[in-house]
Amino acid sequence: MKNCAWVVVLALLVAVPIGAEPPQQQGGASLSWAFPVPDAVQPAREDGPVHLAGSIRTYTQAQIDDLSNPPDWFPDEHGPLPSVVEHGSGDVLACGSCHLMSGLGHPESADLTGLPAGYFLRQLADFKSGARKTERMPAISNALTDEDARKTAEWFATLKPKPWIRVVEADTVPKTFVNGGRMRLPLPGGGTEPLGNRIIELPEDPARATSRDPHSGFIAYVPKGSIAKGEDLVENGVGGSGIGCVTCHGPSLEGLGEVPRLAGISPIYIVRQVIGIQTGTRAGVSSKIMKGFVVQLKVDELVAIAAYLASRPQ
Repeated sequence: MKNCAWVVVLALLVAVPIGAEPPQQQGGASLSWAFPVPDAVQPAREDGPVHLAGSIRTYTQAQIDDLSNPPDWFPDEHGPLPSVVEHGSGDVLACGSCHLMSGLGHPESADLTGLPAGYFLRQLADFKSGARKTERMPAISNALTDEDARKTAEWFATLKPKPWIRVVEADTVPKTFVNGGRMRLPLPGGGTEPLGNRIIELPEDPARATSRDPHSGFIAYVPKGSIAKGEDLVENGVGGSGIGCVTCHGPSLEGLGEVPRLAGISPIYIVRQVIGIQTGTRAGVSSKIMKGFVVQLKVDELVAIAAYLASRPQ
């Protein structure tokens, strides 16, 4: 039962939280790197008009930061948007503000591309009931109408996943800070620090990422050797049980039916979801079934599993 539970736990990882849970610890090890919280002191930034290559649109930074009316840099790249994706109202923030109009999202939110509509709606129900706890999604879920929820779920399900995260094994990483939007960025002054047993995700181009550019992805720095270790855990199961994630998610980890894709997902997002099950902030029916097993997973195993899944092609 435990090995089967481990296989199924990864089916719960792709969901729709906005914002991050408070930093957690496991066995005395800080996991704050997976739960970005804005730094008290922020580097200065420019507030003039923002332009992106290939787009005819111009926005101010204040407009880019408006969670109810996020920028749509490339409107010709998608069909008609559900109202709730494009605009917010009251407690309902525009989905495109955190997840982008492409659905690819940022490490502090989630990649929703191709997410099965039924699974999407079940997660909204868990947020609404309190079974899943995050900073913003419970209020958003409670304020959503059933029709808006359905239209949004169906729209994200039509979007095609794209390469978005480049996984790099490293010993050191750039020194960083977390901005007001919970995105980790390189410190303007430069410098490096040891990576240790962490995953650090940074934009390929910070200026484009903070402008909510749907064309600019991320680099995930992971400890050396973690991809191979993660492949063994994912393919062969914990302890070499022979029961791997492909059982439910397909040979390419791209999902089967309403079981979601794992390939190419943000690794710190994956870690957050497992920690949520361990600590009870993800407590839906399936999470409760698996909690007894995932509580045994160690930080280095979570890091390795997440690194490998993120490295897989979509």
